[in-house]
Amino acid sequence: MLKPYFKSNDKNFNLLHGDTMELLPLFEHKFDMVFADPPYFLSNNGKTIENGKIVSVNKGNWDKSHGYDFINNFNRKWLSLVRDKMKENATIWISGTMHNIFSVGQILTELDFKILNIITWQKTNPPPNFSCRYFTHSTEQIIWARKNEKVPHYFNYELMKELNEGTQMKDVWKLPAIAPWEKSCSKHPTQKPLSVLTRLILASTEQNSWILDPFTGSSTTGIAANLLNRRFLGIDIEQEYLEISKKRKIEIENYNVSSLYKSKIQGFQKEKQLQLFIASEPNVEYGNELKI
Repeated sequence: MLKPYFKSNDKNFNLLHGDTMELLPLFEHKFDMVFADPPYFLSNNGKTIENGKIVSVNKGNWDKSHGYDFINNFNRKWLSLVRDKMKENATIWISGTMHNIFSVGQILTELDFKILNIITWQKTNPPPNFSCRYFTHSTEQIIWARKNEKVPHYFNYELMKELNEGTQMKDVWKLPAIAPWEKSCSKHPTQKPLSVLTRLILASTEQNSWILDPFTGSSTTGIAANLLNRRFLGIDIEQEYLEISKKRKIEIENYNVSSLYKSKIQGFQKEKQLQLFIASEPNVEYGNELKI
């Protein structure tokens, strides 16, 4: 029996501390959706501009590149382990850049996932290009794939259409990068914005679904999941980031804070559109408790 690093009072937000490669084989729970933001392997002493200052792009030893074979083997291992923790109709979202996304796509195909879309997240506020020698990097890619070729997946087509002013939502999402209010409990170096996680969770899950993030960082996935009445397990090797995750969950247990955050999440056409959807969404009974 694994001991959670943190389990919220409502049992809907759970954290494990350790190497995801070692922890995933130790429990049997199956998840409805996975979001993974694995290392991009771009911490190679480059420079960027942040808040008007020149800073290093290095995130930590976990993000250093050790060559193509290392990256492929790393992605093959974690994707194989995660696949085993997915329900037969589950889907997975994986974010990346040119540094790792081609490897991820190759390994997904190798492991018999079916790639559904490659979302291009166009940031409305990207940092400027430091060298002035090539175009500004303003996008990240998010691969969406299902576990099985022939098992249908869940897709909330009608909601996505509603959020796109009544027409089919395209695979380019223009959404902001992380906002200052999302850093209230400190910041992870690769923290994703709630606007992105909210959209992909709404697109591919129903209420009470279980969501896994094997590289949880500061758990934007879990915060979005709980704000949307989904359940969550996050795993991370860095205790520092799990502490941020814990504080973020405790923060949204305050009704006024959670309501404020829901109102601030971008990507909706009308005021309180998110709150109204959450209130009207069918209460699907998944029933299974977390088995770890």
